[in-house]
Amino acid sequence: MLGWALTFFVIAVIAAIFGFGGIASGAASIAQILFFVFLVLFVLAMVARAIRGRPPV
Repeated sequence: MLGWALTFFVIAVIAAIFGFGGIASGAASIAQILFFVFLVLFVLAMVARAIRGRPPV
């Protein structure tokens, strides 16, 4: 999922360079949402792993 966020970020940067403001804004918003979803899932996975008794790697 972090790869998707990075992909949309790159699309946003390229679109901004070429002056497509609406596309850049949309891609940046999608990248931001995907990044925060990834972050929440990562934290939940670390908490679940800690609860099960395995130390974080």
